[in-house]
Amino acid sequence: MKKSLLIVALAMLASATFNTAEAAKKKKKDDKKQPVAETVVLTTGSDSLSYAAGMMMTNGLAPFLKQQFGVEEAYIAYFIEGFKEVVNADDNPQKKARLAGLQIGEQLKRDMLSRIHTEFTGTPDTIVNALVFRGFTDALANDTSVMKVQPAEEFFKEKQKTNHDAKVAIQSEAGRQFLTENAKKEGVITTPSGLQYKVLTQGTGVVPQSTDKVLVHYEGRLIDGTVFDASSKHGKEPSTFRADQVIRGWTEALTMMPVGSKWTLYIPQELAYGERGAGQIPPFATLIFDVELVGIDK
Repeated sequence: MKKSLLIVALAMLASATFNTAEAAKKKKKDDKKQPVAETVVLTTGSDSLSYAAGMMMTNGLAPFLKQQFGVEEAYIAYFIEGFKEVVNADDNPQKKARLAGLQIGEQLKRDMLSRIHTEFTGTPDTIVNALVFRGFTDALANDTSVMKVQPAEEFFKEKQKTNHDAKVAIQSEAGRQFLTENAKKEGVITTPSGLQYKVLTQGTGVVPQSTDKVLVHYEGRLIDGTVFDASSKHGKEPSTFRADQVIRGWTEALTMMPVGSKWTLYIPQELAYGERGAGQIPPFATLIFDVELVGIDK
């Protein structure tokens, strides 16, 4: 459901005979009466069509709000209050600024703050949410009594680089040590590129060319055993892709494996995702894959 459609739909709903949730509560001590919603009068066919369209557009809204925003039906009246602020803001600069603050605040909490926490996870430093919010608002208000903006930015970037370099060094060293010890194990073969593999089942079929489209079952793990991906997560059928459109370690292995083979690959970071990482794969991570080459799609 598009956001614009939701706004149109709720505007019509809010103007209808819908009392707020406050009316359902017990009377306050001052016994003030709740305001009565404005009566809707449908005069023309267009009026009726518009009202019906609005009601129709709310189909599925309640579960959408709960899933995406954590809004329970018991609090829908508060949602409508916020919605009314949006549709009634028009060109009022004060209201527009306040609504922008609500939107940016939600985005900062949900996305930006989460990324910063992730970035500093596993480092000596921690992120204190309340101080992040205070620094944010102080900078906007030009309050430099604690820090000035430019030195604060330089300090953050310095800590960011220091922690990143430390995590990279730890990850890279862990991978090197793992591969050094793994190379000594029975059945493990190391190629000139540094790729290591162990044959679990040796097939007798055709060996793919780099431009062939292959069908494989696989499971990928970090050296600590964390499974970050598997073909089984994407369905029962084998995954299909060109042998030269994956990481270098995979391409090298696939162009040595006869169809019907199942190998375990031990891929150094320079033949994997390197410094960029990918999804659950951290930068400079050594990877382990169990790969079964099912066939070649001609």
